[in-house]
Amino acid sequence: MDFDDTQEEAAFRVKVRDFLANNAEAKASAKRNAGTGWNKDEALAAARTWQAKKFDGGFAGLTMPTEYDGQGLSPIMQVIYSQEEGNYVVPRGVYEIGLGMCIPTMFAYATEEQKQRYAKPALRGEEIWCQLFSEPAGGSDLAGLRTRAERDGDADDADWIINGQKIWTSGAQFSDYAILVTRSDFDVPKHKGLTFFFLSMKSPGVEVRPIKQVSGASNFNEVYFTDVRIPDSQRLGAVGEGWKVSLTTLMNERFAVGIAPAPDFEEIFDLVRETELEDGPALDNAMVRDRLADWYVRQQGLKNAHFRTMTALSRGGTPGPESSINKVVSATKYQDISFFGMEMQEMAGVITDPDIAAMDGLFQTGALSSPGYRIAGGTDEILRNIIAERVLGLPQDVRLDKEGAFRDLPTGRD
Repeated sequence: MDFDDTQEEAAFRVKVRDFLANNAEAKASAKRNAGTGWNKDEALAAARTWQAKKFDGGFAGLTMPTEYDGQGLSPIMQVIYSQEEGNYVVPRGVYEIGLGMCIPTMFAYATEEQKQRYAKPALRGEEIWCQLFSEPAGGSDLAGLRTRAERDGDADDADWIINGQKIWTSGAQFSDYAILVTRSDFDVPKHKGLTFFFLSMKSPGVEVRPIKQVSGASNFNEVYFTDVRIPDSQRLGAVGEGWKVSLTTLMNERFAVGIAPAPDFEEIFDLVRETELEDGPALDNAMVRDRLADWYVRQQGLKNAHFRTMTALSRGGTPGPESSINKVVSATKYQDISFFGMEMQEMAGVITDPDIAAMDGLFQTGALSSPGYRIAGGTDEILRNIIAERVLGLPQDVRLDKEGAFRDLPTGRD
């Protein structure tokens, strides 16, 4: 691993710091929990404004080719920018899915005309994308999806008619476009009968129903398809090879969501230093110190693992299955710290109002958000299997559903 920036990377980091210092508010001087939910109009407006600032400043689409209004830089430059932006309070969660997952998939499979049409507006913040993957009956098994895609005729370029349901779709309620994986053949094994598309979320027959979360926000949605027509020209990849296209998206997704938001070690350490227990300062309590030490070790492990990924990216590598390690460790740490922070506040830990709660309600927000984070981008169980099989090289689980026609697989109704 190489922990040091090259001369070129160091110069770029200086430019990033200058841009952020002049256009964003540092976390040290801002409210800790100043973010707003995706369901609020002001959050969307703030996100659009920030994306436009990044575009005008030359910091949007850092790895995208210059012919699509990107900067044509190496992936390590994107990592450097993300590191520095993490020190500032900026609108998050609106464009990350589109620019981090959907548009890279478009670049891998779309036509040149489609790339020109859709990449530039997404980069400028004019159009928002979402990812239509998970389904109610599939659980953590993406390949178990049942949303049906059928040709409207026998011609090779005939339109497709889509019927089914997706769930847990982040940002669907305000998205303009989406990528979508469907089942086009029920008579082959489940990984071989999938076909991938992109579509307008304003298409006739698309219905979005926001899901009310325990935190009060509605970041996730159910999405229903009733005879939705998609031109064959909006198919990404070959018919029946949607799983291959999906993997392109998933590898980018697991790298993008690999590091959980605050609260982290710094925040829980600050709270502990301010807290008095019945027997004295919390920082003198052996149990508290043991928990802090464990989280510090995990934080440093994540930091070094991230440096390893950065080194690979700087040498031209791409995100791989090892990104799943960061996601598993980071997500559980995020949840544990959030709940421990509430415990440290005793009865006041139930207060969620950021104007009253300690540290602006950061731990309460984390406690309500962390279960969803442990699901997003793959559940703990799925990611542990990926780590075991694809990183450590351990034998695969026995999977009886990988062979035979999908329609013959038993369901909960059988």
